[in-house]
Amino acid sequence: MSVTTTDVLVIGGGMAAAWAAISAAEAGARVIVVDKGAMGTSGVTATGGPGHWWVPPYPALRDEAIARQTDKAAGLGDPAWMERILDLTWRHLPTIAPFYPFGSDGRGGRFINGVRGPEYMRALRAFAVVRGVEIRDHHPALELIADHDGRVIGARGQTLRDAQPWDVRSAAVVLATGGAAFRSGLIGSHGCTGDGHLMAAEAGARLSGMEFSISYSLSPAWASTRTLPYTGARFYDAAGHEIDIPPPRTGHRHNQALGAAMLKGPVFADLVDAPRDLPAVLRRIQPLTAAAFERRGVDLFRDRFPVLLFGEGTIRGSGGIDLVDDMCGTGVPGLYAAGDAATRELVAGASSGGGAVNSAWALSSGRIAGAAAAGEARHATRYDGAPRALGQAGLRPGASVRAIDTAALIRRAGDAIHGYDKAFWRREATLAASARDLEDDWRLIAAHGYAAGRSRVELRAAAAVVATARWVIASAHERRETRGMHYRDDARTADPAQARRLISGGLDEVWVRPLTPARAEVAA
Repeated sequence: MSVTTTDVLVIGGGMAAAWAAISAAEAGARVIVVDKGAMGTSGVTATGGPGHWWVPPYPALRDEAIARQTDKAAGLGDPAWMERILDLTWRHLPTIAPFYPFGSDGRGGRFINGVRGPEYMRALRAFAVVRGVEIRDHHPALELIADHDGRVIGARGQTLRDAQPWDVRSAAVVLATGGAAFRSGLIGSHGCTGDGHLMAAEAGARLSGMEFSISYSLSPAWASTRTLPYTGARFYDAAGHEIDIPPPRTGHRHNQALGAAMLKGPVFADLVDAPRDLPAVLRRIQPLTAAAFERRGVDLFRDRFPVLLFGEGTIRGSGGIDLVDDMCGTGVPGLYAAGDAATRELVAGASSGGGAVNSAWALSSGRIAGAAAAGEARHATRYDGAPRALGQAGLRPGASVRAIDTAALIRRAGDAIHGYDKAFWRREATLAASARDLEDDWRLIAAHGYAAGRSRVELRAAAAVVATARWVIASAHERRETRGMHYRDDARTADPAQARRLISGGLDEVWVRPLTPARAEVAA
């Protein structure tokens, strides 16, 4: 196996990974990006039309925006982080102008904060290449490697085309692998399997806010698209009777009512009352949504069609790898996290940062992590000894090798997180049952999982899905209240005593505990 050396290794290929690579390169580092897919086309950004949290640098406007977001965060946000994210987004998003054709704002200026996902990601890839970043597509990372002191010094994986192993040694690593959708079918999320969460935990990092993971995208039943068209939708059952569904602005109540109806049978959407200008807007900012209907011969705004809720997991949730300092450090030397792979509680708190806040976070945390990794690379002493491989479940079985049905494991984990009957009515009994099932699956894959060739990548993804689901369920069980997007049917109100973050971790034994005041000061 050939070994490549670089200053900074970025794992992932979405928005946060691109901005991390660009930032590290601008700081003078040699940068390699390894992506499970093809950077610029993989991930959820490339299929959407993301807006950004975009507020001009006037104190009154910024203060008002931060106050509103702090209120939405339900006691768990950090105004200082919010201010940083607003500032970094405002300063850096316009820098893609040489590669991205911003539209008009209708007042003689440019419309910057809303971008077209496919073009945006293509622009970020071009930007990274111009900055000298080396991009390795279809190079999934399977594990981190560390020196004898536990400092992360790179990663190993294999190529998808020919299943050849690769080894990249670096002074610092940025995990920007995205969130976990648990293979729900959400558009662009197939590769979002929690790989970074598992690799970070194996290195000794912790996670935070994993209970905030119940978010859904309403889409046609045959394919996940985007939720923009459904603002004015009416819903019907198979017999043609209209279903009483609260409006989307009611959040959990809206999705809970849809989930209850879908548990009874097919649900159909009717958009004949949609705003007149919506078709043009949709085609301009979310072209893939319209295309999915056109291929089926369905008129989105005239025909009634079946819909489903596709789980978005931690992608539009707020949980992820815990950050212990203001440089996106994970607490593990040499390891940083950014984007949806990291916790977004700092800016989103207990509520979804989906859309504008998450996009601003991906850009800003990517730039912070990339610059920090480059700074570490300037001062790090290269380790010349034999590295220690950190990967376990799915790579190094603890007992005899057995054939494992990875599809079944992923399906059970996905149902534990996104099954309508479990997600919308979280309660003690269902959470405990899901935890038992997930523990059985984890023990199976940790003790007996092994594969060769491309199957190795899928087995490792299954291990990551199960591991991430365990942290989600354990955190949801520990938070015995309803707060933000975490809804407990057996504890329907918020408890002021629980207005604190929950950190979690552990591999063979999962643990969850409140963030202590001392750790809260470090994280600030």
